[in-house]
Amino acid sequence: MENFQEQLKNRRTFAIISHPDAGKTTLTEQLLLHGGVIREAGTVKGRGSNKLASSDWMAIEQQRGISVTSSVLQFDYEGKRINILDTPGHEDFSEDTYRTLMAVDSVVMVVDAAKGIEPQTKKLFEIVSQRGIPVFTFFNKIDRDARPALDLVDELESILGIQAYPMNWPVGSGQILQGIYDLQKDELVPFKNASDHPEVVSEAMDEIELLRDAGNEFDADKIAHGKLTPVFFGSALVNFGVTEFLREYLTYAPAPAAVTTVDDQVISPDSPQFTGFVFKIQANMDPRHRDRIAFVRIVSGEFDRGMDVTLQRNGKKLKLSNVTQFMAEERENVQTAVPGDIIGVYDTGNFQIGDTIYAGKKSVQFPDLPTFTPELFNRVIAKDVMKQKSYHKGIEQLVQEGTIQLYKSWNGGDYIIGAVGQLQFEVFQFRMENEYNVEIQFEPIGSKVARWIKPEELDEKMGSSRNLLVKDRYDAPVFLFENKFALNWFHDKYPNVTLEEKM
Repeated sequence: MENFQEQLKNRRTFAIISHPDAGKTTLTEQLLLHGGVIREAGTVKGRGSNKLASSDWMAIEQQRGISVTSSVLQFDYEGKRINILDTPGHEDFSEDTYRTLMAVDSVVMVVDAAKGIEPQTKKLFEIVSQRGIPVFTFFNKIDRDARPALDLVDELESILGIQAYPMNWPVGSGQILQGIYDLQKDELVPFKNASDHPEVVSEAMDEIELLRDAGNEFDADKIAHGKLTPVFFGSALVNFGVTEFLREYLTYAPAPAAVTTVDDQVISPDSPQFTGFVFKIQANMDPRHRDRIAFVRIVSGEFDRGMDVTLQRNGKKLKLSNVTQFMAEERENVQTAVPGDIIGVYDTGNFQIGDTIYAGKKSVQFPDLPTFTPELFNRVIAKDVMKQKSYHKGIEQLVQEGTIQLYKSWNGGDYIIGAVGQLQFEVFQFRMENEYNVEIQFEPIGSKVARWIKPEELDEKMGSSRNLLVKDRYDAPVFLFENKFALNWFHDKYPNVTLEEKM
């Protein structure tokens, strides 16, 4: 049995980010295949086939072939315990993705080699770069016609503002793919079924010469601080270049790091006190049991099943006896876990996203996770008045998950829900019908500019047809302005009132 320090040293916890359709879920599957967790990779594209990706487990994801929630997947490979957080690629779900990025130690960025850096990748990369954690780049789909590798690397550096260091180099692509050249070992890894094209090999060798003369120096310290990204080429679909990528990743990716609390204490992973934070809540992972699971990233100390912890927000004492680890919808009860691991705590309504839990007497509070100001709003109504109980339960659970944000009209009981993008409403409606058996209808109130106001500065007469006064789920007052002009008009009329927005 490995001791605590060894387990800590062997943990690797990362998220995979990409633009939709770059092949992120397929790469995840291939990594699971390497870990012996699944026997065959269910590729996402065959929507007509019965094979479904093991990380896309929710009914709506399986129907639509997109990831809308972050899955947590765990496997062992060559002595390392790997925790992958598979994030939604769809931009409307960036809230869930951003929060997930707070729970990892490094990031793998998957880029379609035919398309290069796309908008969603850029958006997610900006969040990652603020954290200064290592980023590993995988240019995918080189078994199809790809853009020139030098152009891709140049674009990566210029658009994302990070230095790149190729670990391998493609020799051709598509029909004339010869293989990848391993720049560390100085050898060609041939592509199976490659036809003979010596001119392609010769061109790639010229490019490699150029890289060696004019490219960036390898610098492990820059990688560790997210200033230099190791770059890999391959194809997840045909499992080419994935093994090489995984081995190099495990060599250079960091073990769990220290986390700083709100009062600037640095909590080191090998500190004996158990601490962790909730970065995600997911209801109905098993529709047969109306359950809710809080996903906790362990920061320090060792988790033991049945241990007592304190929920920092309200001082409540909890016993962690029903705790699970994941393989998408497969779960197993967990006895022990260490920093870097993600555990799922069955939740009866105690947890909120961003909560800190700790064992022992010394109180610990990690910084809040980002919340976002919604831009789209709908009134929501249950079609069947007899289903009020399920309706309220569904809304409450899905709001606690952070799927959507809930507001109520200031003087009445109308529910208004806010989202970052339209898909969130569709997913909300689908899940209300599918998981809670409640049909709902929306009354659009359109795009609004939401701003919070301090209760002591609020006068209800400030509300008008151009700025709807509502309260958020914590009963804090919020104005929904119909546009920026209405907001500016309000500022002019009430210059001494402070309005706040979220991220």
